Amino acid sequence: MKLAMIGLGKMGGNMATRLLQSGIKVVGYDRNTDAVNELVKNDGMIAASSVADAVAKLEGQRIVWLMLPSGTVTENQIQELAPMLNKGDIIIDGGNSNYKHSQRQGAWLAERGIGFMDAGTSGGIWGMENGYCLMVGATPEVAKVMEPVLKSLAPAADRGWAHVGPVGSGHFTKMIHNGIEYGMMQAMAEGLDLLKGKKEFKLDLAQITELWRHSSVVRSWLLDLTADALKNDQELRDVAPYVADSGEGRWTVVEAVEQGVAAPVLTIALQMRFTSQDDHGYSYRLLSMMRNAFGGHVVKSAGGN
Repeated sequence: MKLAMIGLGKMGGNMATRLLQSGIKVVGYDRNTDAVNELVKNDGMIAASSVADAVAKLEGQRIVWLMLPSGTVTENQIQELAPMLNKGDIIIDGGNSNYKHSQRQGAWLAERGIGFMDAGTSGGIWGMENGYCLMVGATPEVAKVMEPVLKSLAPAADRGWAHVGPVGSGHFTKMIHNGIEYGMMQAMAEGLDLLKGKKEFKLDLAQITELWRHSSVVRSWLLDLTADALKNDQELRDVAPYVADSGEGRWTVVEAVEQGVAAPVLTIALQMRFTSQDDHGYSYRLLSMMRNAFGGHVVKSAGGN
């Protein structure tokens, strides 16, 4: 089997490597020629000088997997790619695209006889070694064609991947997955902050997180990663208190509003990330001013006095 991988960043490059190691031929393109050359040298990938060149190096039913930033970049690439393909060819969007965009793109491609799969992909930088969790949306026909690829990328042929429904459902499932992830991370961070704050007990957070990893109800891969990081540094002084948020966390909260489903944990977890991104802290300054105005409470100056 052979496919083109467009976008060879941390995720796309590692996915290309895993596919090559499983015996699937990969034609790869990225604007970063160093990334292309490294995969050619180390893993035997077939280099392409452009998207058009990558398509030209495929035979038979052509399969093109996109691992690009969501939004305009991915949508423009699909629009550019479609005229290069024939009826029966397949495009896979493995990025974190909005599921509504995937539904629209899938319908547009279907009118041209081109198959489409939206692949929600989880596993991060560890996916090449451990395998990826793949939540895919497609027609049954497209899903069947892609099975060998999904089985190669997943942790095992019989687990870690699923055709969850029609076009759009893969990215929708991944969106909700990321919303849940926000809530889990926030709960873990708050709990560990409380443990750290109990100075009289002099608790060892590395010891406790390692303890929880074994038979505890809260054991998880997130806890594994946290325990490993705390072994080296419990103070985290070199880590900036800034947490980025992906589009999927926001889209999950919007979906909850649209469905009229209460999702307070997911919503608050997202809002806490916004709080960490607030450089000027104006709302907190306003709160301090109000508290002083009605209660005469001390206002701490920006200089710390």
